[in-house]
Amino acid sequence: MIRSSKISNKSNLLRKQESLELESGRLKDKYTYMEEQVTTAKTTEAQEEEEEEDRRDEEAEASIQIWKYVFGFVEMAVVKCAIELGISEALEKHGRPIALSELSSALGCRESSSLGRIMRFLVHQRIFKQNLTPQGTITYSQTAISRRLLRRGENSMSGFILLESSPPMLAPWHALSSKVMAEEASAFEAAHGEDVWSYAAGNPGHSELINEAMSCDARIAMQAIIGNCPGVFDGVDSVVDVGGGDGTAMRMLVKAFPWIRGINFDLPHVVAAAPVGDGVEHVGGDMFESVPKADVAFLMWVLHDWSDDECIQILQKCKEAIPSEKGKVTIVEAVVGEVIDHDKLEHVRLMLDMVMMAHTSKGKERNFKEWEHVIHRAGFSRFVIKPIHAVQSIIEAYP
Repeated sequence: MIRSSKISNKSNLLRKQESLELESGRLKDKYTYMEEQVTTAKTTEAQEEEEEEDRRDEEAEASIQIWKYVFGFVEMAVVKCAIELGISEALEKHGRPIALSELSSALGCRESSSLGRIMRFLVHQRIFKQNLTPQGTITYSQTAISRRLLRRGENSMSGFILLESSPPMLAPWHALSSKVMAEEASAFEAAHGEDVWSYAAGNPGHSELINEAMSCDARIAMQAIIGNCPGVFDGVDSVVDVGGGDGTAMRMLVKAFPWIRGINFDLPHVVAAAPVGDGVEHVGGDMFESVPKADVAFLMWVLHDWSDDECIQILQKCKEAIPSEKGKVTIVEAVVGEVIDHDKLEHVRLMLDMVMMAHTSKGKERNFKEWEHVIHRAGFSRFVIKPIHAVQSIIEAYP
């Protein structure tokens, strides 16, 4: 009887212990749950605070960036003004930092206050540099970018700026939305009643602007090609530059590789205005009909003006002009989306694509797949793409 009572008491104690342990576990689970809830709440609150801070930063940045789109035209207009005034030429001729009064006199300005405001803006944009003499006089000097505003010079881009800022080239931008909606005639045709090539043929002044702009690009691109990919012309005896404008590219090529016979091929009214000499032969014609014979057909910033079908037609004519055993077509064009390390020019390619939309009917900048399509459709067996540290790449297509 006593033993039975002891066993019963022990069982009761065990049950109580189990009950206490169970309750303790429940309390621990409840505490852990509450702790997790507090942690989650704190995390959520921190995330919300971080997101709110990001939103504030984004709004603050937007409040600044939006002005770029309100007054974005100002930079182009003031730089155009600087080119037309000849500010870079005046500084270059002066040879040392120049005071506003001297600059005003050199440019023939009636008074210097407007010029001073122009210079203040351009200094802020880091196009010119402002200096202070020991006497406290403000002077101005050249920078690497201001030298690109010189009318003449191996790195000059003034011709390109003057073309893109000219009234005929600005007008189509006002019809860009209509082009997007209709996908019919180009915005240029909507503004002028004819395409850019017909307009240039009937307006010699505009044609000259185009030639000068293309010369600017040719100088920059050919320096990059000759400097970075000289092997492109190994074993080549003759090159025809299809759509070569005034022959700038061929003149540079023949100078760098004197054994090459250079042919500059473009529309008759274009080559008629091209400089004669420098070992370059000028031939007038239509690339949609035929291309002069050569080892290499060279196309720089030509195909982006045309639709895929038109590109295929041009490439087929180039293929007919080159020997099947050793010939090739060398294309110098942008390749969109093929961004390599430290490439800061992709935004230029995308802007150029918008230019094509505004100024041509079906022209565009192409990505790798789009280049592959037109090159293979034109009957070429293979192609390679070589970056040249420029807006464009070299695309070599082989029969």
